[in-house]
Amino acid sequence: MPTSPTQSCPDDFIFAAAAPILAQTASVHGRVLDPSGAVVPHATITLTDSAGATTTETANGDGSFSVATIAPGEYNIIASASNLEQEKPLHISLHPGPNSIRLQLRIAAIRQQTTVQEAGQGISTDAASNASALVLQGKALESLGNSSEDLSTDLQALAGPSAGPGGGTVFIDGFSGGQLPSKDAIREIRINQNPFSPEYDKLGYGRVEILTKPGADKYHGDAYYNFGDSVWNSRNPYAAEKAPFLLKEYGASVEGPLRKRASFFLTVDRAAIDNGAIINGTTLDEHSLTVVDPFTQVFKIPQRRIRVSPRLDFQLTPSDTFSMRYAFSDADIRHSGVGGFNLASTGIHNSGTDQTAQLVNTLVISPSLLNETRFQFHRADIRSVSEDPSSQLDVLNSFTGGGAQVGTSRNALTNYEFQNYTTYSRPAHTIRFGVRVRASVLGNISPINFGGTFTIGGRTAPALDAADNMIVDGSGNPVLVNIDSIEAYRRTLLFQREGLSPAQIRVLGGGASQFSISVGNPSISIHQEDVGAFIGDDWRMRPNLTVNLGLRYEWQTNLHDFRDVAPRVGLAWALGGTNPKTVIRAGFGFFYQRFDLINLLTATRYDGVAQRQYVVNNPDFFPTVPDIPSLTGSQQTIEKLSPRLRAPYLVNSAIALERQLPSHTTAALTYVRSHGVQQFFTNDINAPFPGSYNPEIPGSGIYPSGRPGAIFEVMSAGRYYQNELIANITSTVNDAFSLFASYAFNRAESDTDYSPMPQNQNFNQSISGTGLGVGTFPANPYSLAGEYGPASTDIRHQLNVGGALSLKWGLRLNPLFIVDSGSPFNITVGRDLYGNTLFNGRPGLAADSSRPALVPTRYGLLDPNPVAGEFVLPRNFGRGPDIVMFNLRISKGFTFGRSREAFIATTSGNQAGGSPFSTSSASSKAKVGRYNLTISISIRNILNRNNPGPIIGNIASPLFGTANQPYGAASVGGTGFSESANNRRLELQTRFTF
Repeated sequence: MPTSPTQSCPDDFIFAAAAPILAQTASVHGRVLDPSGAVVPHATITLTDSAGATTTETANGDGSFSVATIAPGEYNIIASASNLEQEKPLHISLHPGPNSIRLQLRIAAIRQQTTVQEAGQGISTDAASNASALVLQGKALESLGNSSEDLSTDLQALAGPSAGPGGGTVFIDGFSGGQLPSKDAIREIRINQNPFSPEYDKLGYGRVEILTKPGADKYHGDAYYNFGDSVWNSRNPYAAEKAPFLLKEYGASVEGPLRKRASFFLTVDRAAIDNGAIINGTTLDEHSLTVVDPFTQVFKIPQRRIRVSPRLDFQLTPSDTFSMRYAFSDADIRHSGVGGFNLASTGIHNSGTDQTAQLVNTLVISPSLLNETRFQFHRADIRSVSEDPSSQLDVLNSFTGGGAQVGTSRNALTNYEFQNYTTYSRPAHTIRFGVRVRASVLGNISPINFGGTFTIGGRTAPALDAADNMIVDGSGNPVLVNIDSIEAYRRTLLFQREGLSPAQIRVLGGGASQFSISVGNPSISIHQEDVGAFIGDDWRMRPNLTVNLGLRYEWQTNLHDFRDVAPRVGLAWALGGTNPKTVIRAGFGFFYQRFDLINLLTATRYDGVAQRQYVVNNPDFFPTVPDIPSLTGSQQTIEKLSPRLRAPYLVNSAIALERQLPSHTTAALTYVRSHGVQQFFTNDINAPFPGSYNPEIPGSGIYPSGRPGAIFEVMSAGRYYQNELIANITSTVNDAFSLFASYAFNRAESDTDYSPMPQNQNFNQSISGTGLGVGTFPANPYSLAGEYGPASTDIRHQLNVGGALSLKWGLRLNPLFIVDSGSPFNITVGRDLYGNTLFNGRPGLAADSSRPALVPTRYGLLDPNPVAGEFVLPRNFGRGPDIVMFNLRISKGFTFGRSREAFIATTSGNQAGGSPFSTSSASSKAKVGRYNLTISISIRNILNRNNPGPIIGNIASPLFGTANQPYGAASVGGTGFSESANNRRLELQTRFTF
């Protein structure tokens, strides 16, 4: 019997009268929701009349859809999306005039089936349907890494170079921050979607949105076990022996109903990984004092983690849904930080917990009005203990020994996030507005560098013969050469054994370059809040023309800046009549950047009152740590925020051409331009006046404040420019073969970077890894000449290719091919040239080859003591090698057990974003196996290519111009895991599903 608009609605949809009859044609609009009540973007809605003729519409990014002109009469309506289905078609009578409905989907039955998408449905003028985006669902997720770390790496590669210096961002169920969910809990991943939406604080290019699975109306579950061993893997190219590696990951998930109007989803994961750390540097034999180059050692780092994440979904009323999600993880890593230049003594025992609680309420106020209220609580509590309490010795880019200077530290970060968004839909307008409020509280106990750090860098010193006697020229003057840091360390120990005084040792090129130590109160508590409000209108001016207008306002505490208004505008124009094949898009907008809480912590801690940082240049007491009272006359380092500090912002614009091609293929070509203003950087405002400081003369220099001591002030005066040309193609050739590919040509220039601090141990310990640009210092405090150059994001070429291929005997291949051209790196002299306690001075390009101490390199003869008239190398002058990574997953599925009939989606269609992996459907019955077993092999870097990690740019390092670790194998810190022991890594995976 047809359902009347005035009848009560069943549980799976709401149907309501909209308006009196206004015309002899009908229109229908509404919204598609998932089992939790959350909107389902880009679902396919198919209307079939009594004669069998069909009309198909694709929902917008907010789940709304509209069919403007249709004949009144009897219709069957069905909606579908990837992994979601409608229980049965909805039979309705459409009256003349507007009609409103609400469609609710359920989790689709599990099936070993891939549908083909039809061409002509991947092009849309909807703002969230840009073909440069990528939507990964179902089997498309299989090509991504299983661990959180591998998954994060793959997602960053797929997102490509973000527009702006800050890198990509990840959002989980609409929230910022929080822990990456288990791969089993992920329903869908959207990348680079709706770039100019006013709802976003950052440009959508580089944005990754992860949506987790809701509960289901039937009981399902799976269990998995992943195993890896070094015996299957290739040796790390930076170690003489194969590093140990043992991986055991296992877990399970279960989902199902809780009474009639509730459902649940639960995942439990456990990881036990023994990863091999690769120590690769240059050291000395402690007895003979001969240089050991290279010094390599493998070291096992035990890593343990357990994660539990339940989710509950409630249908409070037919129009009101409520979801609760909680995630808890506990991690423990011993010997963290060992690897690269860091010897085993620098290990840190890290342990911590991470908790995330999310509450989401979705209320359908009327057929055209939807309100979403969200709240997130996130707390990360990390404890760190130095495994060696002694002072630290940093022989720059040769080795770091002694104890890690973290003492017994604790960071307890609590974040609160509240969102309230409202969507109002009309046939020609979709208006969305709302507010996001975030608050962060950080309790920090960090006795960083309370044990002291000695730093030894390179020097210009007399040349020595084989017997360590000074070499002189014909006039009796010493022949000067540039010695690297390990040679300076060798001379220090050698001449100390011979009983020379500190002054004599320094003349011969030995002695520590710097000693630093901090004292005071290690406990600090700070907080910060920010607000973002927006309104946007997706205006469908014509069936083939959509204009997106938006305005966003942002404000945060700790910045005296109330002018952060961000207008946004977008346009999408479809060409080609009633069945358009081409869309032209354009967008423009302002995007503000926030000042990170950790930067406020640094400025608060090292204000010269809470804690004091003492720095002694060319100390004569190495290796003895002096008493603190004896240092009271030494220079102090203070960190502060400029009173004129403002929020940086990016002015972004883009234009794109999207085309639906034959063979179910969609292509897009996008040009993006970014102009960054008021970017953060830090400078020493108390550096010695030019010409008054001589690094070889202790105590030299005339300071603006009248006393020695660096004053590091964070400013907002940097520049950033970026131009990108991005090509995307997605295709589903047939059931057995689908692919996605993207290529980006990128050119980015700036005078500040999202990068760690230059090497200065006392400051580096406190601020390394902080927010955008704050860790960037000009080499010369009194000149920005040469600072503007390639940004750290200036990766000229990036290519990503992935997909799925089904073969005979049920085999399935999921490749992921990544190629990046070389990243820029900074070239430095490895010592303090300007008296600002930093080791980031850059060499000159020698015009006179007879000058002493020149260093021959592939960049020319470099002068570590640049003089007037010499060309000083600009920032990021070096360029590293290309990165080529080919990952492959091979799987075979087995289905057994008594089959059952299930109502599934079968009619093909295309979802937004140009993804070839989204399924959309009409209805049919199919046989589904009760049990499924999948056995797979995941191989990362199957080509076994040596992809070098960060290139060492210090010309005073024995390893200048090379890397000492592979790509992506940075030392483990915090509670982050690493699986980088071996170059090619193979992992056996099994999964059982019921």
